[in-house]
Amino acid sequence: MLTVRCKLSPTDSQAEEMEDTLKAFADACNWINQNTPAKLRNKVRIQGIVYQDVRAKFGLSANLAIRAINRVASNHKTAMKDHSSVKNFEPTSIDYDTRIFAFREKDEEISVTLLRSRQRIKLVLGDYQRTRLKDSKPTSATLCKKGSEYYINIQVKSEAPEQIHVDTVLGVDLGITDIAVTSEGQKFGGKTIKLIKNHYASMRAVLQQKAVKGTRSSRRRCRELQQRLSGKEARYQRQINHEISKAIVTRAQEIPAKIALEDLTGIREGVNQKAGKNHRRRVNGWAFYQLKEFLSYKALAAGVPLVLVDPAYTSQTCHQCGEHGIRNGKSFKCPVCGWSGDADFNGAKNIAFLGRYVDRPGGSEGLPSIKAVLSGLLKAPVFRPE
Repeated sequence: MLTVRCKLSPTDSQAEEMEDTLKAFADACNWINQNTPAKLRNKVRIQGIVYQDVRAKFGLSANLAIRAINRVASNHKTAMKDHSSVKNFEPTSIDYDTRIFAFREKDEEISVTLLRSRQRIKLVLGDYQRTRLKDSKPTSATLCKKGSEYYINIQVKSEAPEQIHVDTVLGVDLGITDIAVTSEGQKFGGKTIKLIKNHYASMRAVLQQKAVKGTRSSRRRCRELQQRLSGKEARYQRQINHEISKAIVTRAQEIPAKIALEDLTGIREGVNQKAGKNHRRRVNGWAFYQLKEFLSYKALAAGVPLVLVDPAYTSQTCHQCGEHGIRNGKSFKCPVCGWSGDADFNGAKNIAFLGRYVDRPGGSEGLPSIKAVLSGLLKAPVFRPE
């Protein structure tokens, strides 16, 4: 399932009606949230309580009213899981399904139900959008507003190609100095990313100090700047993760090979308990989960198998002889066979080695660690130089 973001080109009257629909939808969500118990998560029960009132008070169509109820129910569920409260709904988006939304490929436009009518709105498409939407039958979409512009996020479902069957493995080690290093020695990240991340961190610190002190207007301005900075940093991370994941999957197709990636589930909890403040900031400041998700769906779309392996001891074990080595920052040296080099490259080689024994995607629970393999639990052949 892919989401294709398309810009809309509405007329003035269409833009006005979209604005009214967004406001009515948000007002309905807020009213539903205020008039239903916070612990009530069942959308059918919520519908029985508020459906008629929502239709009468806000003028929404039957399906849009159901969409609003479903959104509130989903937010109630998320809030209970996070032990928080549901935030105020802003007039920025509306959920659509096939009954109130249609994509017209020939005319490059969409048909959507708004507050007072059904409208056909022109799309502004590029080559990427046309390719992704060609011969597709979208099942759902989200109408969004950003600034003064309107977009439609169209969900497109497609069949994944059959995965290739190969024994070759491309290992990927994730880190901080270099975001990713492959078992072929290809590196992603480095000094530029570190400098930009440190710049964002220092800017946040300065704005945080100013947001606490000063006049009311200066504090408000600092909070606004903090939000803008957060969005800018998130977009930068997202772009870099897209570039890294695309390059890795493309290389795996060229070899061809399956991808073995270390499973970092729970890494933040461990780092937050043991590491210092600066290291915690650097680990928590990069979206490794997002990178894993990008790699997963790009690999699936390309027919490249991807497996997750237990990262335990992969950075401490020599990939040449299997003995415990010495890691110092980015450097690794084996006191037994004498191999020395980049520590992340060494880890990537061990991850690739483990990837040969993993034939299913998923978490690392129950999967072998490098220590288990090299201790003979799997009778794995270990290369030892003469």
